[in-house]
Amino acid sequence: MRAFARGALALAAALYPLWAWWGLSRWGLSSVALLLALLAALRFALLPSRRTVAAALLAAALALLSLFCGTSAPLLWYPVAVNAGLLFIFASSLSSTPVVERIARLRDRNLPEAAVRWCRRTTAAWCVFFTANGAIALATVLSGDMELWALWNGCLSYAAVGLMLAGEWILRRRAMKRRRLP
Repeated sequence: MRAFARGALALAAALYPLWAWWGLSRWGLSSVALLLALLAALRFALLPSRRTVAAALLAAALALLSLFCGTSAPLLWYPVAVNAGLLFIFASSLSSTPVVERIARLRDRNLPEAAVRWCRRTTAAWCVFFTANGAIALATVLSGDMELWALWNGCLSYAAVGLMLAGEWILRRRAMKRRRLP
């Protein structure tokens, strides 16, 4: 049940830009804001952790601000906030054990020094990515073009994540062939 809830909530959050765009054009502001608040409440109740609680509180705050102000603008800031949160998580990990190294150590606890350096550089590259992605998400909010906002935040940003993952995988494989990584 917990795994299903985690997957369903992650999917709903990932699809947020698309259902927000569709919902705003068909049901109006109140429905989308209440749906985002419901999603936040479910995350808070079903997946209590420091990160999910922070994300849930942010989503709820944006939904409530949108309802009180009578504008959809705060709802559009959610992807910007998500990128800022991910940037914070990845950047703050650079002062200790980088996020990518933590993930790599789940597979191999004894990483050689070359792999540790690779993980640190990859974490820094993700910081650059989240900065750029967040800046583009912000630009789509400021443009006021809902179709552009939905296209970038609901489709193209995920393609960019996929390209980033694929690029890192290709570069890592090349480095492994040259024996710079195990």
